[in-house]
Amino acid sequence: MEKWDNIVKRLTGRIGAWQIDHIGQRNFLILLSLVVGIASGLSAVVLKHAILFVKSVVVGTFVGYSYNVLLFACPVIGVFITLLYVRYAVRDSLSHGVTKILYAISQSGSSLKRHHCYSSIVASSFTIGFGGSVGAEAPIALTGASIGSNIGKLFRLDYKTLTLLMACGAAGGIAGVFKAPIAGMVFALEILMLNLTLASIVPLLISAISSTAVTYYFLGHDVEFSTPIDMAFSLANIPFYLLLGIFSGFVALMFTRGLWTFERHMGRVGNVYLRWLAGSVVMGSLIFLFPPLYGEGYTTISDLLNGRESNLLTNSLFAAFGDSDFNLIVFAALVLCFKTFATAATTGAGGVGGTFAPSLFLGGVAGYFFSKVNNMIGWHELPTTNFTLVGMAGVMAAVMHAPLTSIFLIAEITNGYQLLLPLMATSTVAYLTICYFEPNSIYTKPLADKGELLTHERDKTVLTLMHLDRVIETDFLTIQANATLGQMVQIIAASQRNLFPVINDRNELIGVVLLNDIRTIMFNKAMYNTTLVRELMIVPPAFIQQDECMESVMNKFEQTGAWNLPVVDGKRYVGFVSKSKIFSVYRRVLMHVSYE
Repeated sequence: MEKWDNIVKRLTGRIGAWQIDHIGQRNFLILLSLVVGIASGLSAVVLKHAILFVKSVVVGTFVGYSYNVLLFACPVIGVFITLLYVRYAVRDSLSHGVTKILYAISQSGSSLKRHHCYSSIVASSFTIGFGGSVGAEAPIALTGASIGSNIGKLFRLDYKTLTLLMACGAAGGIAGVFKAPIAGMVFALEILMLNLTLASIVPLLISAISSTAVTYYFLGHDVEFSTPIDMAFSLANIPFYLLLGIFSGFVALMFTRGLWTFERHMGRVGNVYLRWLAGSVVMGSLIFLFPPLYGEGYTTISDLLNGRESNLLTNSLFAAFGDSDFNLIVFAALVLCFKTFATAATTGAGGVGGTFAPSLFLGGVAGYFFSKVNNMIGWHELPTTNFTLVGMAGVMAAVMHAPLTSIFLIAEITNGYQLLLPLMATSTVAYLTICYFEPNSIYTKPLADKGELLTHERDKTVLTLMHLDRVIETDFLTIQANATLGQMVQIIAASQRNLFPVINDRNELIGVVLLNDIRTIMFNKAMYNTTLVRELMIVPPAFIQQDECMESVMNKFEQTGAWNLPVVDGKRYVGFVSKSKIFSVYRRVLMHVSYE
């Protein structure tokens, strides 16, 4: 392995030297984006085939068993295999792929581990192939991003170029798995929050196009969901598309908060095998009762889009009640409610997968439910297929906080360009609806809560990339609270600072002495032995905790108007942070991450 690494290093070193002399940095980046796109497309093809292969093995193995037994047992077995693979082979967390990408960009210098180039493909193939209620899109986005990151690290590229290559890989993965190049590019810009500049958009386009071309070559030109549009777009339906947007926003809110809550409770189970058992019971039971929750759910979406709505009840215990409109509506409502728990149980039990597919599934069922309820009431006859299709965009836009990605993705994977205006209207309203209640997406909330999220706002981005330990100054001379003014003068003589932290015997900061405050008495020798430091100190206007995020630090500076603030670990003195130091580091980071 070490010999191979040395060979690769020598080879990449020669390529790097050659590109400097012959093609230049910009053209080299374009070449790398092409390589990343092709590799991401091939990864998408491998993942698609791997899932299909696992599914065929599962079906072949369980021939002769009751279908409902299959529904219960297979996801449980698949998640267990995934758990063992992750625990003993990978030995690293693979869940929440898009969040991992965002964390790498903001906190890890856009560096992802090598195993992410393949481990998510293997793990998600078992989870989804066996019927886990998750999607393959987040794993392929993580895979593509890791390919971009590791190729960039081979050539020792800087942070902003690494970030761009990561985005190229993620865009290529999404474009490849869906055969949707525009959606892949917009995904990188909107969800990974990459700045929209000419320097970034050209490599993203190249990666998305090349990845899609690869999947076209190996998987054919068919779109993910082939569907006939019920009827042409009608202006009379616009109010209902807007109402669908509001409904989709609330469905997405239910899904987002339900997923966080369920996973948080699952995470409190310390033993991974008990967690798997608890999650498996929930997941298996729900899939047993509601077969549409099995797997990605794309078969159910296809059935709804093509008028085969009675298939919704196939192999379900509810089929005994018939396939009347009322029964279908009730069943769809139950599926909407329980999809959240099926997905959360899958990931909480140890499965690997994303929320792309669950969002599409929920959106399709939500659109179908909305139109069927409306038609049953008799307000206005709505085309069920159209609303099923548009609902997919609405819920996805709200869950991911990405209306542009959802609009272009649904248009590309369904050939639903005739419904572009409804897609835009519903997605926008759904996004605005969820933003009123939840300002962060399902991917960004864990990072936003910790102050680790990059945003499109440049100031916040730079502050997130800055770390407090890089701006802490520790060359301040401390003094004990019980020291005398005479001892204080000796400290002042040895210091180059005009601020002195006052500590107690436990090294806890209890105040500060400012040179300007004692300038008039510091040469009065009569006070040297009678005046104590504790009588001269003041309490700082604010304290900064050592693990505090930079945005919070800057807020404290703005609120207090201070030029220096102390940093403590609990109460223990650590050092000081000054505005001048922050501004100096801020400028360096800004130059480091800005695209031309």
